[in-house]
Amino acid sequence: MPHAFTEHRYTGDDGAELGYLERGSGDRLICLPGGPGADVRYLGGLGGLDEHRTLVLVDQRATGRSPVPGDRSRCTYTAQAHDLEALRRHLGLEALDLLAHSAACLTAQEYAAAYPGRIRRLVLVTPAGVVAREPDEDEVAAIRAARADEPWYPAAVAAQQELAAGNVEPKRADELTLRTVPFVWGTWREEYLALYREPTQDAPDWYRGVFYSGAPDPADRAARLARLAASGVRPLVLAGGRDGVAGTAPARRAAELHPGSHLVVFPEAGHRLWSEEPKAFVDEVLAHLG
Repeated sequence: MPHAFTEHRYTGDDGAELGYLERGSGDRLICLPGGPGADVRYLGGLGGLDEHRTLVLVDQRATGRSPVPGDRSRCTYTAQAHDLEALRRHLGLEALDLLAHSAACLTAQEYAAAYPGRIRRLVLVTPAGVVAREPDEDEVAAIRAARADEPWYPAAVAAQQELAAGNVEPKRADELTLRTVPFVWGTWREEYLALYREPTQDAPDWYRGVFYSGAPDPADRAARLARLAASGVRPLVLAGGRDGVAGTAPARRAAELHPGSHLVVFPEAGHRLWSEEPKAFVDEVLAHLG
């Protein structure tokens, strides 16, 4: 029987009451959701990882049980690294085992640099980048084009083009986004669509831009990269070979940035590895956590 979620609160360094869920049993594994700004419940039990670890599923600012801050700058990925430190203190942990998905890999890497020694083990799952959203657009386009013989493909491409053109009403944007979700998956199944129709408490529309505004200016990029590389973390970096959202390039950059890291690419999987290849995913993560 699947483990149930339990709701919890902690206090940020600005006094905000922030939320997280717990699910599973065993030592705690802190889990940061992507999006950015997605309701953390989409991570579920991470393919059965909750049978081995207590998953601490963190509500980012302005999502789930965490309120919208009066100061939007608290939603940058760099600022949210400080929320993670407040959570560590709340849980009474000397160091964290930390897993981050997609955009949240930016927060996780920033936390490692801002608070050296506070990460015991780090897992980066289909990262969006190292200091910004950094897919190789040519690689992503090739991954998507390789799906051209699948029946959903023409509608997905048309929806993608309409969204890219801009000036789309919110309701229409939601409809179009649903048509593009097969690109998230290495192998598309119609039952996956139900995952996107579950009630969620996602972040406001402005959140995405604010989150990524934590990225450095071009002149400061080299210094930021050097700071991250000096953090001392040696992450497990996981990527999907058919990830039509991020591709594999950001994962490869993250692995190259952190000396001693370990990169694993699941050739037939997409952006949500734990759903498509749960056993292999859980095995890799547990082996890394030790």
